[in-house]
Amino acid sequence: MEKFKALWAENIDAKVETTIRTLTKEDLPDGEVLIEVHYSSVNYKDGLAGSNPKSGVIRNYPMILGIDLSGVVAESLDPAFRAGDKVIVTGYGLGVSHFGGFSQFARVPAAWVVPLPEGLSLREAMIIGTAGYTAAESVDALEQQDIQPQSGVVLVTGASGGVGGIAIAMLKRLGYKVEAVSRKKADCMDYLKGLGAEAVLHPDEVALEKKRPLAQQRWAAVIDPVGGPMLPDLLAQLHYGGCLALSGNAGGIAFDATVLPFILRGVKLVGIDSVSHPYAERIKLWGRMANDLKPENLDLLVEQEITLEDLPAAFGKIMDGKMHGRTLVKVKNGI
Repeated sequence: MEKFKALWAENIDAKVETTIRTLTKEDLPDGEVLIEVHYSSVNYKDGLAGSNPKSGVIRNYPMILGIDLSGVVAESLDPAFRAGDKVIVTGYGLGVSHFGGFSQFARVPAAWVVPLPEGLSLREAMIIGTAGYTAAESVDALEQQDIQPQSGVVLVTGASGGVGGIAIAMLKRLGYKVEAVSRKKADCMDYLKGLGAEAVLHPDEVALEKKRPLAQQRWAAVIDPVGGPMLPDLLAQLHYGGCLALSGNAGGIAFDATVLPFILRGVKLVGIDSVSHPYAERIKLWGRMANDLKPENLDLLVEQEITLEDLPAAFGKIMDGKMHGRTLVKVKNGI
């Protein structure tokens, strides 16, 4: 491995410019584990980092983007990993403050590296990827609040996106009844029902016509990767003791709510952070995603499989809201 390819992103005149650049391992940042990357995926954060230098995702360019990867250990200074081991890296600073997964090789701290669990291939791991890891965290959060299949319907917002789609498939696998919310209801109806949604709603069917802090109780729980101004309406329609797992801000970072759902219905709002989630929890959740949380229809989640050179177009597509499901990036021999 003398030279390899990577997607190089720079901030030039307040615009993100990306090029395929030839690098050597000496160009990579410090870390104990050198990984030959086989797959990555396109996430909303990648779209932000690859299109808007003012998004706050990347503080210092240039950067190799890509917030997740799966691959094979090429070299390791840590005895926990050996050459040939199949591994996953998601979160931490990957693709944000540390060169990421849109590269044929990546060097990372050993503390970030998760062994690929039995029951998953490297390809399947990145169909799941960061989006699926966030979905798994969200499902786990509901279980920790004793939201069981018999508790009632779980609503999933942003259902056509990666987190939402995988959350539906995971919940279906566990026996939950799921309703999905998508602005692309007409276009994605069959796709979302194929993943396991029993009903597909437009956001207008979820929003309260008259804004009030408490309304008819419709859902036992909500998995919300969207955030923004719809959040109060969702909280207002949760069952007594219900839970909303919040993981995203595609709909905005601000919302205007009251304390009433929390103090009169015992509703819980649980924040989901996939970046700094503890390592022991990562091992547990990846193990579950190879078993009881593994969607039965993983390939249905893949909208497209692309190479490094296709990434700029994919960034535009996800930021324009024209992407559904998962975009898998084949990195090894992918150019």
